Amino acid sequence: MGALAAGIAAGLAALGAGIGVSQIVRGTIDGVARQPELKGTLQTLMFIGVALVEALPIIAIVIAFILMGQ
Repeated sequence: MGALAAGIAAGLAALGAGIGVSQIVRGTIDGVARQPELKGTLQTLMFIGVALVEALPIIAIVIAFILMGQ
């Protein structure tokens, strides 16, 4: 039962991260379309945002592995 719970938790974390990353990229594309001269700045901020969002599923997977080991 613990493996199922860990798998569901990791899957939901990945789903949430996918939705979050899509929102970040969509906002960046909108910003570049409005102000092309800010492309470099927006791209840098996008990568930072994506990295922060992707950290959560990685942490969730680590926690899932820890719970499966117990």
